[in-house]
Amino acid sequence: MAVGTVDDTTGTPAGSDVEQKFQYPGMPTTCDGAEAVVWVETRISQGSGAFPITSSTTMGSGFNAAMMNGVPNLWGDQLVFVEPESEHSAATFCEGFAAAGGRVTNFTSGQGLVLMKEVLYTISGKRLPMVFNIGARALTSQGLIVHAGHDDVMSVADVGWGMLFARNAQEACDLCLISRRAAEASHTPFMNVQDGFLTTHTVETVRLLEPELMQEFVGKPEDKLFNLMDPSNPIMSGVVQNQDSYMKGKMAQRWYYDQVSPALTDAFEEFYRKTGRRYDFVEPYRCEDAEYIIVGMGSYMETAQTTVDYLRDEMGIKAGCLNIYCFRPFPAQAIVDALKDCKAFTIIERMDDPLSTTGNHLTREIKAAFCDALNGQNGMQKIDSIPKINHGSAGLGSRDVRPGDILSIFDNMQKENGQDFFCVGIKHALALEMDSDPDLRPPAAFSMRGHSVGGFGSVTTNKVIATIGGNVFGKDVQAYPKYGSEKKGLPTTYYLTIADSHIFSHAELQYVNLVVLNDTTALLSGNPLTGMVDGGAIFMQSHFTEPADVWQRIPAHHQNTIRDKKLRPFFADMVKISREVASVADLEMRMQGIVLLGAFLKLTPFSTDSGMSDEEVYGGVEKALRKYFGKRGEQVVQDNLTCVKRGYSEMQEISQELIQA
Repeated sequence: MAVGTVDDTTGTPAGSDVEQKFQYPGMPTTCDGAEAVVWVETRISQGSGAFPITSSTTMGSGFNAAMMNGVPNLWGDQLVFVEPESEHSAATFCEGFAAAGGRVTNFTSGQGLVLMKEVLYTISGKRLPMVFNIGARALTSQGLIVHAGHDDVMSVADVGWGMLFARNAQEACDLCLISRRAAEASHTPFMNVQDGFLTTHTVETVRLLEPELMQEFVGKPEDKLFNLMDPSNPIMSGVVQNQDSYMKGKMAQRWYYDQVSPALTDAFEEFYRKTGRRYDFVEPYRCEDAEYIIVGMGSYMETAQTTVDYLRDEMGIKAGCLNIYCFRPFPAQAIVDALKDCKAFTIIERMDDPLSTTGNHLTREIKAAFCDALNGQNGMQKIDSIPKINHGSAGLGSRDVRPGDILSIFDNMQKENGQDFFCVGIKHALALEMDSDPDLRPPAAFSMRGHSVGGFGSVTTNKVIATIGGNVFGKDVQAYPKYGSEKKGLPTTYYLTIADSHIFSHAELQYVNLVVLNDTTALLSGNPLTGMVDGGAIFMQSHFTEPADVWQRIPAHHQNTIRDKKLRPFFADMVKISREVASVADLEMRMQGIVLLGAFLKLTPFSTDSGMSDEEVYGGVEKALRKYFGKRGEQVVQDNLTCVKRGYSEMQEISQELIQA
């Protein structure tokens, strides 16, 4: 069973045994990791001080929007949102808010988190329980980067905060609430970490926490928190300490840190009793008899999990994976217990610290844990030997980590002369070569890859389609764009998978059923048809009205691919439709993408298989459009709906007779 989930999926059908067994199974919807966190924080917190930067921006803007709209928390308090001049000042605001007895949160990433570091020490030293939600981002070093990396959170691993890592949007939601309860029970601040963009901006099927659960689980702020600035009960905080007192005060802090693990255990257990979703400090998967195990934190550990199934079921290798949910407090004994009996294990980390000759942060901690266990020190149960340990860097700056990369990691640890340290996903002297890259999507999954241009509205359309797939057709979904740091007008790629069960693989889609060409120059500059399954479909932009005119402009080598794979090409003039429909001039370009939704409804079986009437389907479509475009007014919603309907009716197919001629 996948931890952080009920049964073996992120979502559970309404009326299921799990839903009947547990009091709060969650409310099914689709959203990204940022939205899931905002759902929790706007309901349980009282305020936020934030200067959010990419990729945490959407969390901060979501909290601010709730405040601006006058949305109170669950106890009727009006939310407070303050954006000062820097992340350092934002952390200081949170310190003051908490010192006055308020429940506060923050959203940050990358250099913003590092800039806060000075204040993070004082927050923990004053025993101020709060939760900072992190969209983990690689630190700018040789180049500016806005994408996922764990070197930002590892840079503040010594500040005395608890640290939990989520693999997906559901876990980001759940761990946000869990960390709040543990923080307030132990008077220790926590970080709730998710991978920037890879989780913060990936739309997935999620069960949002019920308001009643949140009220019960963390309680009213005034009943849990202390006002250190009460003039009727004054105390001293943050005083100057000299030689006679500083060390005594510092060591006295250990009493609080001794409470963190029990507080987390209690929160994990209570959350499972209420929801059916189980969490722990670590989650071993198929490790009981595993000879080779991969260890790590964050989104690629779900990719590792489904690859372990492939290794076991298809290749006969006794593989396992160990996901680390909690980095602080570090669960040394639990990790040693899970790994001590295997032949070899490999630790992968989303960072690189080359001047540490013993490895990156997680590797160093695990090696130290095994050293203590070998000697029976620091309360560790004694062991007789240590398995072979390999370690590597993977996924820096959101670099893709594919099932094929995981296979190469397992292959490396099975070799007698395997590399002690390696990297994957790039060409480098230390890189492991990928020999195969299997299709590990769920059975009967439908996947789409789109090639577009920033500003065409394609990324938002992908989110709308995911919303419809999840909320209207009741499927499990995963939709995400390949974001870049660049501005509008440059190429972008987006991905979508719809399935009947949880989608574990967090990697760019190689195997797809539908390719969308909002930008047909992709046919000239690349190979957008790579990985298409036999009999798949292509939907492209074209201002031509005759299929023969469209066909003859497809390069010959792509025509051969279409023939060989028996692909079905479709086209429509998305630009023309958008221009004719848009009532707001600045939306003419962005509404091109929404025409795809009509084509999607026609080319996929979900509408027909659902048994819903056209009226019901379009009712769900309109609801999804209102979620993303409602703030622009009703006319904009209706314009988008018109584009969808025209995309459905005006799409044309290039016949097989013409293709084979």
